[in-house]
Amino acid sequence: MSLDTRADLAVRGVRVATPVRRPSGAGPSDDGHVVIEGRNAALPIDPASPYTVDRGKIWLGEIDTGLTLDVVKRPRFYDLTTADGVRYEQIARLHGKDVLATTVVQTCIRYAEEQRCRFCTIEESLRSGSTVAAKTPAQLAEVARAAVELDGVTQMVMTTGTTTGPDRGARNLVRCVRAVLDAVPGLPIQVQIEPPGDLSVIDDLRTAGAASIGIHVESLDDEVRRTWMPGKGSVPMAEYEAAWDRAVSVFGRNQVSTYLLIGLGEDPDELINGAAGLIERGVYPFVVPFRPMAGTLARRDGWPAPAPSMVRDISGRVAALLREAGMLGADQKAGCAACGACGVLQAAGG
Repeated sequence: MSLDTRADLAVRGVRVATPVRRPSGAGPSDDGHVVIEGRNAALPIDPASPYTVDRGKIWLGEIDTGLTLDVVKRPRFYDLTTADGVRYEQIARLHGKDVLATTVVQTCIRYAEEQRCRFCTIEESLRSGSTVAAKTPAQLAEVARAAVELDGVTQMVMTTGTTTGPDRGARNLVRCVRAVLDAVPGLPIQVQIEPPGDLSVIDDLRTAGAASIGIHVESLDDEVRRTWMPGKGSVPMAEYEAAWDRAVSVFGRNQVSTYLLIGLGEDPDELINGAAGLIERGVYPFVVPFRPMAGTLARRDGWPAPAPSMVRDISGRVAALLREAGMLGADQKAGCAACGACGVLQAAGG
């Protein structure tokens, strides 16, 4: 796969109808879910994109890029509802062709504008009615069983908005992981949390059966963190480092990951140096292009997506570091890096 083309697609998107989309929520992408050359990909669906799809191939104008694209079909579990009338789609969504993802608590104590992450719309999906505020362990277990049986889901991701408790929402995920694994034994699950006040909850998540963990910092530059994540950025970097180290000791090397967003204004060389430090710690740096999602403060203020050349350069250099260290996203048991759809690291060999 041409890394140039894959990076260009990640930023400029494609013109194609996709029945599986993630219209808003926690995180950096508002994309349609497709499969490119057999790999999950989450691409901006943009009617102004120069890329089109014809008979399963991606075209740039009159040029055949040589890449194949299959649209992810609407899963059958979306047609079901719980006994109390909640649509399964409101509880968890399909990401890529085989990943079930859910935001267990759809509210965040950091969502007021002066605290809010500028790339996040976690509460917008709640306001639109596409999800519910809190998913119960029983609901998640019911949906996970159906997604595995009906649609061949092979892994699950659980994240949460930050709560007021000292664990910042992590302990609730312990109960959710247990419930899902009681219903679907052996399903690989990644949990995603902020550094908890009590690091022992990381041990509890592993004991409950979580296979991997994401502790997402988004940037290692304190100035960028203060600008882009004024609430979350107030958590000292030392807390992230302690949480990463505890997680690696519990989950193992390359089963811990963190997002690093490309395009927030951080110096590319510094971002790569920081990624190298994470790799040395045993943490997979999942570098992903920032995309100005509708409803975000960044979109409101006109902050652009990064240049595709920057995405290609950073992703290629980080992928080389990962290969050298023997840490590949495909070797993670579950989670964003294992799926790889939101970035191009796997296309770059990482």
